[in-house]
Amino acid sequence: MKYLNYKKNFLAIEEEELCSYQTSKYVIQSAPYEYTSSYLAGSAKGPGAILKASQFVELYDEELDQETYRNGGICTLQPMKFEGLHDLKAVKHIEKKTTRLLADNKFPVTLGAEHTITYGTVRAVKQFVTDVHVLQIDAHSDLRMQYHNNPFSHASVMARIHDLDVPLTQIGIRAQCKEEADLIKNSSNIHTFYAHQIRKNINWAKDALKTLGENVYISIDADGFDPAIVPAVGTAEPNGLFWNETIDFLKMVFEKRNVVGFDVVEIAPMKGTILSEYTMAKLVYKLIGYQTLKK
Repeated sequence: MKYLNYKKNFLAIEEEELCSYQTSKYVIQSAPYEYTSSYLAGSAKGPGAILKASQFVELYDEELDQETYRNGGICTLQPMKFEGLHDLKAVKHIEKKTTRLLADNKFPVTLGAEHTITYGTVRAVKQFVTDVHVLQIDAHSDLRMQYHNNPFSHASVMARIHDLDVPLTQIGIRAQCKEEADLIKNSSNIHTFYAHQIRKNINWAKDALKTLGENVYISIDADGFDPAIVPAVGTAEPNGLFWNETIDFLKMVFEKRNVVGFDVVEIAPMKGTILSEYTMAKLVYKLIGYQTLKK
């Protein structure tokens, strides 16, 4: 399995035993797949931008009082290639790559371009964890049956996951079509916490936790965050989530549930600022840190 050295890997880790595939528990794979962007393009550059920004993230986590990467090691694989691969072929490519990581008992962290990539990772996870529950942080429901005549659009990814009979909890939703709203109302295994509801319910995090099964896969669309802290996304929406409330909730999920992997998607780098990709790099490191606390 080919992986990146300290010049290009996550966090610029130099120690071979803490960044090689053979010796690392946590493996970061980049899936720069962008084929169905519907507004601002550029998410294919997101994974690389996050990795580059990560090299400026402090290795020591003051909250956890540890250099997280030393607790298991973090390997960064060479980016996947998608030449000639679109829609279901691209999904199956991601599924195959993720299946290999899970078969090798690695904890998969996927940096995506568009959200379609999550369908591939969840298909892989479901082979190993049949009762997996997906936790989605997002501005959009992504539950359209198809978008622009494409059932594998980023706007349809959660509809495809719903087709797998995988229960879904959505956090921060604030943009959807009526078709999606109707599906949510008529589905017993889709739990949606809208942004306007979160603002009025101090117990939203505990309520959301109650909807989750034991085994959880987390998918984080960067536009789930408010544009004030993560502006570099393809389809930004106001009234998003902020850092502390999101981190506090995710920490609780890692503590109370068995997280089997996660992804971060839809960063589309902007000229003149690295705020978004740096924030996502710090988020990735923080979540790996929470996972290392599970013994």
